[in-house]
Amino acid sequence: MAFVIVILVISVMIIVALVSTYNGMVQKRNRVDNAWQNIDANLQRRNDLVPNLVETVKGYAAHEQGVLQAVTEARAAVAGAKTPQEAMEGSEQLTGALRQLMAVAEAYPDLKANTSFINLQDQLADTENRLTYARQSYNDCVLMYNNAIQSFPGNLLAGAGGFTAKDGFTVSDESVRQTPTVKF
Repeated sequence: MAFVIVILVISVMIIVALVSTYNGMVQKRNRVDNAWQNIDANLQRRNDLVPNLVETVKGYAAHEQGVLQAVTEARAAVAGAKTPQEAMEGSEQLTGALRQLMAVAEAYPDLKANTSFINLQDQLADTENRLTYARQSYNDCVLMYNNAIQSFPGNLLAGAGGFTAKDGFTVSDESVRQTPTVKF
């Protein structure tokens, strides 16, 4: 009788451990999805600010059409992204284009003094800070999730449960790491 009780206790402990591991992996996957949604919301906020910023700059720097066009195209790439990877790549392009736009704005003292431009610039800086934090949070969630599905005993359940590794937010376009050059 004692042997049967020991077997039952061990079986229950194994089942509890498996259920706990599976539920932990589900929670981590959901955290990754939630962290991506935070990035997506901030990307949308930035995309909403960009047209106002472009319009404000247009009035002062109408001959900077190349920079303005690059910002518009990059914004469209982010808005049209169908996957997180496409959104990441579009976001990198938009970040680079916005850096060029801000560099152009430096050459126009009247623009830099315009209250609408200052307000938009502050909102954009705030949004960029939010995006940076959201990306860090996303990468942390991806790390915890990937560790959970790749380490024992999670790796035993990951394949059967449909858990696959996620990609973190990385910079794939090296040009966004470089300071833009503005020539007049």
